[in-house]
Amino acid sequence: MTSSDVPSICFVALRAYAALSGRPDLPHIGGAEVQQVLIAKELVRRGYTVSFVTEDHGQADGTLVNGVRVFVAYNARKGIPRLRFFHPQITGLWLAMRRADADIYYQRTSDSDTGVVAAFCRWHRRGFVFAAANDADCMAELPGCSTRRERVLYRYGLRGARCVVAQTAVQQRMLQENFGVESTVVPNFAPNGGALVEEIPAPLSPKRLLWIGRFVPDKRPEMLVEIARLCPEVEFDVVGEGDERSCPVQQFRAKARALGNLRFHGRVPHAQVGGFYLRAACLICTSSAEGFPNTFVEAWSRARPVVSSFDPDGAIAAHNTGLVAGDVPGLTAAIRRLLTSPDLYSRLSQNARQYYLENHTVEVVMPRFERVFLEVLNAS
Repeated sequence: MTSSDVPSICFVALRAYAALSGRPDLPHIGGAEVQQVLIAKELVRRGYTVSFVTEDHGQADGTLVNGVRVFVAYNARKGIPRLRFFHPQITGLWLAMRRADADIYYQRTSDSDTGVVAAFCRWHRRGFVFAAANDADCMAELPGCSTRRERVLYRYGLRGARCVVAQTAVQQRMLQENFGVESTVVPNFAPNGGALVEEIPAPLSPKRLLWIGRFVPDKRPEMLVEIARLCPEVEFDVVGEGDERSCPVQQFRAKARALGNLRFHGRVPHAQVGGFYLRAACLICTSSAEGFPNTFVEAWSRARPVVSSFDPDGAIAAHNTGLVAGDVPGLTAAIRRLLTSPDLYSRLSQNARQYYLENHTVEVVMPRFERVFLEVLNAS
């Protein structure tokens, strides 16, 4: 344990180096990675010693990035098939955590890594915080774990965590019902988008919507194509990427190219995404399941409503921060209703901004994270 007045914290986030470093050549920057980097940067600003354990992308071990020390676990492409899980993956992860030498280790999303981190913390008597990143992390069938080994290690790690953090009350209830695990709700946060209520725009002309995500089945991008076909008067900006070798992604792109009102921008550095929100009238989400999307919080911080098929904790319906519909006709009708009613748009925009200020700012959320870390430190 360090002699500092505050605990040292290590984020075990193997795919987070792209979000940390801003390197455009690295694949996959998901919401879980973005949120962990935001938390880490804020902890550094508050005087904590913060480190990350990530995969090896050629960076030197112990590299300092924006005040965060980065330790290399392993190269995911190296090792003998069937054996690489044990070496270099488990051995590399264990040794990197040991070099980090933190008081508390924080890991997010259901994975075999959850069990490895829990075992390390138990062996070395360190605090372990696990955080759910998606509702899938809380489901009994664990759809995010593709093998029995992953499910076994995840369940072991979940039970071994000193504190489990849920994003929503729904996740909290699922963790209790499916795993008998108590959890603490700490919402996602986003930097202040800077919108003032008096600056909230009317629906933009030409009418423009924003969709952000990966081209994977649970995001249902094919629904977006159908909505764009039914709304030729609306422009759609699409920010995201997928496996270009997969047939569903190829089919999605082929259908989208046939439309003149749907524009792909590929993966955009997170620091540049803000401009897309400001050009859009609202954010659209077609997902079948999520956690509490960062994109919602980022849109609300800029006074942009959300039109969505998924409503985390009922926040959209309960607080009138957008419109909810479950299928293509419903989402299409919601878009047209929002973009043709200035009074409705203004009201939802103001509600979105106010809800963000009350629930998802750095100032509101970070004290809750700090309480979690300090409680875990004392318990450890």
